[in-house]
Parts: sequence; C-alpha cells; structure tokens
Amino acid sequence: MSTGAAGGGGGGGDNKLYVLLVGAAFLGGGVYAYQTVRGDKQRYQDRLTEIASRPNKAAAGQPSAYIQSEAPAVEATETEEVHEQVSEPQAAPAAEESSPPAPAVEESSPPAPAVEESSPPAPAAEESSPPTPATEEPAPSETTELPPVDSAPSPAKFPSHAPYLLIGGGTASFAAARSIRARDPGARVLIVTEEPDLPYMRPPLSKELWFSDDPSVTDTLRFKQWNGKERSIYFQPPSFYISPEELDSAENGGVAVLTGKKVVHMDVRGNKVQLNDDTEISYDKCLIATGGVPRNLQVIERAGDEVMERTSLFRKIEDFKALDKVSRNAKSITIIGGGFLGSELACALGRRSTESGLEVIQMFPERGNMGKVLPEYLSNWTTEKVKREGVKVVAEALVKAVTYKDDKVEIQLKDGRVVKTDHIVAAVGLEPSVDLAKSAGLEVDSDFGGYRVNAELQARSNIWVAGDAACFYDIRLGRRRVEHHDHAVVSGRLAGENMTGANKPYWHQSMFWSDLGPDVGYEAIGIVDSSLPTVGVFAKATAKDTPKAATEKSGTGIRSESETEAVAISPVASSTPAPTVEHHKDDYGKGVIFYLRDKVVVGIILWNVFNRMPIARKIIKDGEEHADLNEVAKLFNIHED
Repeated sequence: MSTGAAGGGGGGGDNKLYVLLVGAAFLGGGVYAYQTVRGDKQRYQDRLTEIASRPNKAAAGQPSAYIQSEAPAVEATETEEVHEQVSEPQAAPAAEESSPPAPAVEESSPPAPAVEESSPPAPAAEESSPPTPATEEPAPSETTELPPVDSAPSPAKFPSHAPYLLIGGGTASFAAARSIRARDPGARVLIVTEEPDLPYMRPPLSKELWFSDDPSVTDTLRFKQWNGKERSIYFQPPSFYISPEELDSAENGGVAVLTGKKVVHMDVRGNKVQLNDDTEISYDKCLIATGGVPRNLQVIERAGDEVMERTSLFRKIEDFKALDKVSRNAKSITIIGGGFLGSELACALGRRSTESGLEVIQMFPERGNMGKVLPEYLSNWTTEKVKREGVKVVAEALVKAVTYKDDKVEIQLKDGRVVKTDHIVAAVGLEPSVDLAKSAGLEVDSDFGGYRVNAELQARSNIWVAGDAACFYDIRLGRRRVEHHDHAVVSGRLAGENMTGANKPYWHQSMFWSDLGPDVGYEAIGIVDSSLPTVGVFAKATAKDTPKAATEKSGTGIRSESETEAVAISPVASSTPAPTVEHHKDDYGKGVIFYLRDKVVVGIILWNVFNRMPIARKIIKDGEEHADLNEVAKLFNIHED
C-alpha cells in the first residue's frame, strides 16, 4: 500500500507539473499571438499611411487587376474574387466615409484576427517578404481610397468661380477679354469654349489659307496675307494666356481659356453656369458670345447617312482641315450657296482645281453670285469672275432631292437638272446659338434670331451678349443682327468695357469685307440688300485697287474697322469732276454702290475701294437725303487715281 501510495503521490505531482507546463505554453502562445497580431496591425497601418502619403505613385504602381476592380467595388457589383479579397467588409466603406485612413482601420480591426486565423500563412509571408504580400490583403482598401484622387481630377483644373466669365471662344469673346484687361489690369477672365483651340480669327479659313503654298498649312495654320506677310490664324500665342488652374492665384490676374467644354445651363439668379460634365462655375459678370452654327439643307439631312457623310458644313478650324483633305482626294466638290462664304470657297477651290484637276461646282437659287447682296448687273459680273476662277456655276438651282447612287452624290434640282458630285459643301447661312435662352430666361428675337439686348448690349443686369448671337438696336437702322468679323470685334470690345462699368451705348456701324481672291474684293457697311434701290458710281481700276494692294498699304489682311465718328467728321470731296458712268457697263473696276431706303442711304459697298470706310460710316450716320449721289461718290476720291 505504501508503494501504491507512493506511486499515487508521484502521479499527482506529475499531473500538476503537466498542467503547469501546458498553462505556461498557452500563456506564451497567447502573448506571442497578441504581439504578432499587434505587429501585423502596426505594419498594416504603416503600409496604409505610406500609400496615403504617395497616392499618385501608388496608383501608378497598382496591377491592372486592382485598377479594374475599383469601379465594381464602388458600384457593389464585384465578382466573387473581389469578395474574397475584401474579407474586411467594413474597411473600405469606413475609409471612404472618413478621410483619415487610420481610424477607419482601427474601427474595423476586429475582423483582422479572423483573417489571421483563417489564413495563417499570411503573417509569415508578410514577414518574409513585406513589400509584396503585405499589399494583397489591404489592396481593396487601397484601391477604394485612390480613385477620389485620380478619377476626378477635373475640378482641380479650373476655378469654381470667375469674376469675368466669357462663354464662347471666338472673336467677340477675345475682344471682350482684351477690353476687360485694358480697363481692369488685374482682372481674372475665364473663357469657356466648346472648341479645342485657343481664340482665332475665322476669315482666313475661307480666304488666305487656301492660297498657301505650304503643304503643312493645315498643321501650322500660318498663312501669307495678300501683302506677302506671314501670320498665324490665332490672335495670340499660348504664352499670352494663363492656365485655368492659375486663375485664382495669378498675382496680376490674366486670361485663361478652358477648351473642350460647353456651357449647357445658366442659373442667372445664382450667378453660375453648368458645363457639359456637370461642373459648375460661378461668376460676377458674364458675356455670352456663342456665335452660331452653320445651317444645312433639310433635304440633305433627310437624305440618309451616306449623303451626310459626304456633306461638309464650314465654320471651324476642323472644318477647314476636313475640307482641305477632301479637296485633295475627291474628283468633284459642289458648293451649295451663293453668299459670301460660298463664293469665297468656290474661288479658293477653283484656284486649286487648275493644279489638281478637281471639278468645283457652285450652285445657288439666285440668278447670279451674291445675288441677295449685289445689284443684278454686279452680281452677273461677279458670276463671270467666279467662272474665270475655274468654277462651274449652276444658277437658279433649287434643290429637290439628294441621293447617293453609284458611288456619287446626286443632286436633283426642281427644274429637272441633275448634278453628280463626290462631296457637298453646304454654305447656306448661320443659325445663332441660343441654347442657353431657356435656362437663362433670356429673350430671343423672333425676326432676326439671337438674344435681344439693350443699347449697352445687356440681356440682364450682369449678362451681356456680343457677336453673331446678339440682336441689338441700331439707333440709325433699327434692330439688327450682324454676322461679320468687325461687328464681333467692336461689340465684344464694347461689352467688355461695359462689364467693367463703362455704360456706353453701341453706336458703331460695323463693316464687313469679302475677297474673291487677291484681285477682287469689297468692303460694305449698313444694310446691303439687293431688293433695295441702288445707285452705283464706278471708275477705272488700277493696280492699286485690289485686296492685295490694300493689305500692302494697311499691313494687315484683317480689314476690321473700328474708328470713331471723329475720324471722318469732315470728309473733303475730290475737286476732280466725276465722269458720266453707266451702271451696266461691263468693266466694274472700282466704285461705290449706295443702297437707299426712303431716299436715305442705309448701306454702302466699296467695290475695290479700300481704307475709306470712315467716310461711308459718316454718311450713314448722318442719315440725310442726297440729291446727287455722284457728288457723294466724289468723297471717296475714286476718280483721282
């Protein structure tokens, strides 16, 4: 028994020792596990902090699989694989809701031990190669934190507020920007334009650019004026502007251009606009200079995709580049329209036809070229001039139908004639862009189109309109809307002045000009409508009476006038007696055409007579009846040369 008792006592001591050892092992294991988990959490936290401190670098280094899984994770349409990766379901939302990533991980840390227990190799792998496996578990959290930095960069690229906001990137907008900066040197001006280009002049697109000998002209957009001097189509180089993101911080302000953006909504009470990407920009003063869009014939729009693909409208740089490419590949181009643009393009392409064999056709419903503007005899003469440029003219052409057949576009006229061509250029007018009228509550003129503005070009108390989109009241000629370069320059400049508090009325009679190549051109002012009575006085032209000579004298091909009435307050008539001139003679070298309404001159065309526009402006402004317009013509000294 004693032996048994002794043996039993030894067994009890062993059991106690065993229990003690097991307990110590568990305690040590618990301490180890705690330290491991704590260390893992710390390394995980450090990793997130490192990633947050360099989001751009981390984003660039993420594998494509993770980048692709970002959007599904946000949209809750992730795959099973993504679900497995996001084994900490609260971590990602918490990180998105609260900007500091550390507290979010702390709050969602309880699931972390579960990850450790369910996948014990992870800590070991993390210890052996921390840079790579360490990113695998928290990857969903990283990728859900990074998109706000990389996926929405736009708001940081331009200001949310602009003291002066100019909608549209054309001539009127640029003129306004220059005017604002002249009166307010520290002004911050933001131009928003739908086009991808900085502000540029449109006239060379249908004139000088087509006569360039440079094969890369569509890339450089540099051209030689008729006087031989070279210049760019852009008003100013990129260095003239500041970047939109600098607008708020630029010490002396500046002009910034936001390209490729369209204003789709105006909140005039809130003084803000909405862009086509839903971005909002507020403003103090706003100018609408949206210009217009080229019209097309409904018969072409209804003709189907094959016809539309072979039809060009002409307004922008992209249109010039596209038509230039077409003209180098097509065998035949037909221009529909006999106005300024159609006639200029016809002459330009006609010159090219002599070199490449391109067939150029121009058709219009009038009897002669520019028949709505010029008196009939001069329209007929101009038509012959266009024909001499290599253009086939189809007059009195009313388009009935357009079809695509046998690899040709067939234009069927109402009188039965059919014209076959490879490509159509529709030059049938401009539709003013008034898309913002509804949201802004602005009035559109039912007769002339465009936004109705007061004498100071205001549509509302802090909204002005300039250029093609403005329907203004002319104190001499009544309400009008003008679609010419000079009007864009002058109205834009005046709007800019008034935006800075000038409160000046628009009294300027804008002019316009058109060139049928370097040898024939004219300048006009007022209402030039062939339905009005006209009186023409002509003289023999000399070598100095051409657009080329005019630009050699003035130094610029953009013959935009902006003189005040003081420039021509006292025109002096020529002492040379005016010879008797027959209106219908064949040679209209140079001259003056007066357009009358109730015996008062309301419009004047200077035919191959240049740099005399102040005199014409003064005659229209005076609004007097003239018994003998031959005497008035002497003011232009057309008989002295």
